[in-house]
Amino acid sequence: MNEQQIQQKISRLTDIKQEIAKVIVGQQQIVEELLISILAGGHCLLEGVPGLAKTLLVSTLAETMKLDFHRVQFTPDLMPSDIIGTEILEEDHTSGKRFFKFQKGPVFTNILLADEINRTPPKTQAALLEAMQEKRVSYGGKTYQLPSPFFVLATQNPVEQSGTYPLPEAQLDRFLMFIRVGYPSESEETEILKRTTGTKSVKLKALMHADEIVELQQLVREVEISESLLAYVTRVVRQTRPSDTQVESVKKYTRWGAGPRAGQALVLCAKAKALLSGRYAVTLDDIAFVAPAVLRHRILTNFQAEADGMTNDKLVQELLILVEKPKSKL
Repeated sequence: MNEQQIQQKISRLTDIKQEIAKVIVGQQQIVEELLISILAGGHCLLEGVPGLAKTLLVSTLAETMKLDFHRVQFTPDLMPSDIIGTEILEEDHTSGKRFFKFQKGPVFTNILLADEINRTPPKTQAALLEAMQEKRVSYGGKTYQLPSPFFVLATQNPVEQSGTYPLPEAQLDRFLMFIRVGYPSESEETEILKRTTGTKSVKLKALMHADEIVELQQLVREVEISESLLAYVTRVVRQTRPSDTQVESVKKYTRWGAGPRAGQALVLCAKAKALLSGRYAVTLDDIAFVAPAVLRHRILTNFQAEADGMTNDKLVQELLILVEKPKSKL
């Protein structure tokens, strides 16, 4: 791709944001974080109370990107085979022989919306682990590749709500970003009522197809990041660990911090943020923008933090202030 073609594709991402805004009121930062996650080739977890249009946001995104889309409503009785598929017994009508055939489940798609993922038991949650990490499914001694691109965009209700099963740390770490969806402002809420209680309907345009997304994902990895910013990312990640940190609040409030995968996620998401902004080099501001969504689910706080009202987001903000920054922002 030459520079003109690259700029055309980047401008189409801006068009996608505008298209989504026809359906979703506000939430610009959340839409941008979702696009960053997709460009970086990772999965995304959205958390918020019911009724904040999390499901609508994901389905709208899939529609504007002309991608195959499956939605799975996670319930307490959902089985792993309901996600990855199962073998069914079939008969060859010419020979009369019977054989087992693998019936692919809804995970065989470009975008899988795992709706209310924490309302199903851990055994079923774990069925997604291989698909999320390896982008393939193993069943009956055979391996089946998933389509490319493949994203799991999962929603969950706050863990304090009844009927929820907290996601295991190993599965949380498979999500590139953890996005919190908050309540709309008063003016946004009025606009939501105006749009959703009348007769007007919106028809969305599909602006990008799967091959273009794969090209952009490859382009993200070519975005430049300086040695000083790489060293800064390493310092931030290491300072989340109680055994390595000099930040007193981390020592006091955390049980364990982020692993090396967090550094990889920070760099890739910062590169995607730079590209989304039409730049080919990462800045310190790019890292600061993506850090909360990348780190908040990779820091495990203790009971003292809960008692003192110390949250993961507050710890991340403190780290961004206290960790030594490179002299040059580039």
